[in-house]
Amino acid sequence: MVSAAFVAPFLADTTNAFLLAAARTPGVRLGLVTTAPLDQVPAEIRHAIAGHYQVEDGLDAQQIADAVRGLATQIGQVERIIAILEQLQVPLGQVRDALGIPGMGEWAALNVREKSRMKDVLTAAGLPCARHQLVHRVEEAIEFRDLVGFPIVAKPPDGAGAKATFRLDTPDDFDNWLAMARANPSEVWLLEEFLTGREHSFDAATLHGQTLWASISDYVPPPLEVIRNPWMQWTVLLPQDISGPEYAEIHRVGPRAIEALGVRDAFSHMEWFARPDGSVAVSEIGARPPGAQIGSMIGFAHDRDFYDLWARLVLLDAFDRPDRVYACGTAYLRGMGRGRVRTVHGIDQLQSELGELVVRAQIPQPGTPASTSYEGEGFVTVRHRDSDVVRAALDRIVQVARVEFVESD
Repeated sequence: MVSAAFVAPFLADTTNAFLLAAARTPGVRLGLVTTAPLDQVPAEIRHAIAGHYQVEDGLDAQQIADAVRGLATQIGQVERIIAILEQLQVPLGQVRDALGIPGMGEWAALNVREKSRMKDVLTAAGLPCARHQLVHRVEEAIEFRDLVGFPIVAKPPDGAGAKATFRLDTPDDFDNWLAMARANPSEVWLLEEFLTGREHSFDAATLHGQTLWASISDYVPPPLEVIRNPWMQWTVLLPQDISGPEYAEIHRVGPRAIEALGVRDAFSHMEWFARPDGSVAVSEIGARPPGAQIGSMIGFAHDRDFYDLWARLVLLDAFDRPDRVYACGTAYLRGMGRGRVRTVHGIDQLQSELGELVVRAQIPQPGTPASTSYEGEGFVTVRHRDSDVVRAALDRIVQVARVEFVESD
């Protein structure tokens, strides 16, 4: 029996799916570290876990370490610490190092969390990534601009999910960003060369330093364009066949990048570009399972429970390589403007046209506030054995569905 701690500062729906999978894994006794008191933990989770420890700050390494020690009286000596939040990678690495618990330590966690350091490691290993510069001063930013030219990408060095990421196309864009950056002199920013080409993800299962399996997805359009245009509906496609020549180079580079960063036992999520000349460039890597519904899509594409695959890997060092049976994709529903959802147009038509292809959907409900996330107000997931059928269905969804807002009082 393995005793493990799952650290979840807040119990959001996505977190709960991973948490329940971990709690229900045979041979595992799971304790939960969270900011919620036990009586506010959903009943389904409360009945599945073997221990609970409340903390004030679920991202604080010292409080997590105290919680892990405290859980020992409930579930026995903790042998694994797991989580899905990118912001927890470094604190958990620190706790593992301090308590002698197996798993990713602070050194590797910093490699995948600090984007400038990540690119330094990849460059030193001879792996392709964007030119970059960590800037503390105006002069450094100007020097990088003059060296690389426009467009430039500006982001926090420890960002996640394209948050607070900007594309700077013109001198005015650069000056406006610089004014914002200078408002907080203590802020450090990462400037990057803007990569051109088609953007994809490389989601991999690595055990004992060996990448055992990977899934590839295609983003249309690239996420940064989606961030810049909050009204834009977008798609992610997992093609049924990822063995073709268009993916050959990332199958070679992806595992090497994961190894260079020191990620040995994890599901990881890599974003990468296929350049027009056929080469690839790694954008960034997180030692965590993917977001934006990609995890559930992996499950649908392989006819397997993705959350179970993840839990067995990180808790039991076990991974049964799944076969890709279907193509699967998700269209993200987003509206123009702000306020609250008034209605969603086109859903009945899409249900009539695509009903048998739809495997999961979250349709925005009237009165729901406009989302602040690039994932939008809702989504529709479809699958079929033919990638072209799924691609056409995704195109149809973003053409027909329209989220309408009404201004809030």
